[in-house]
Amino acid sequence: MSEHIKVSEAEGVRSIVFDRADKKNAITSDMYSAIAQALADGGADPDIGVFLILGSPGIFSAGNDIADFMKIATGGEFDPDALGFLRALATNEKPIVAAVDGMAVGVGTTLLLHCDVVYASPNAYFKTPFMDLGLFPEAASTLLMPARIGYGPAFEMLCLGEGFDAERAREVGLVNAIYSETELEARARETALALSAKPAEALRATRAMMRSDPADVVARIDAEIEVFKQRLRSPEAKRAFEAFFARRSAAPKQAAGE
Repeated sequence: MSEHIKVSEAEGVRSIVFDRADKKNAITSDMYSAIAQALADGGADPDIGVFLILGSPGIFSAGNDIADFMKIATGGEFDPDALGFLRALATNEKPIVAAVDGMAVGVGTTLLLHCDVVYASPNAYFKTPFMDLGLFPEAASTLLMPARIGYGPAFEMLCLGEGFDAERAREVGLVNAIYSETELEARARETALALSAKPAEALRATRAMMRSDPADVVARIDAEIEVFKQRLRSPEAKRAFEAFFARRSAAPKQAAGE
């Protein structure tokens, strides 16, 4: 397990917490692997009814570390743990509640499409800058985002690269409700506990019928990843990564991530 993913259980809820705040919770290979394992273990545990995903105060996740992308762009191999993480989200059969405070960038946003309830603080901000990095959407977001928030807003986010504040995210249906920073985690945990208290088989069956077929979602994840791999090694992506690192050198405190 990664030191940057904290996993705990209480009253049927398994909490999965990003804990790499010094790097804006940018997700590494070890972190992907740890989350996938936490989902798999919780899925097999009859005492776990619900997952709760949290970030750090003021930052949910800056997405995949750009440094890892740069390694692939210059000849490295694509991280299989990232793909395993995405497949684990798609095949998970238990409800997921998420609470977002601060930035949710790239996969920090697209992972939310696999969650059943998403709460945000007023300073939450959602952005998927794949296009600006010469990349391609992932996590089956080309399938799930239009279905969840509508084609127009999904095109704004995935193709225009527009960021959504908490109010806009709630308006389009990416976020269920907005709570203050001091209330956010408690409200999310309260909802997770309420779900955990429901009849488990009835809840699982209802959730499964409401969602896209997991096989379709996994197939879209795999198809997106093939394009993503190609884009990572494209001249457009290399130029975008070089420009990113040039900007970060000029402003050292800028967050790293997708």
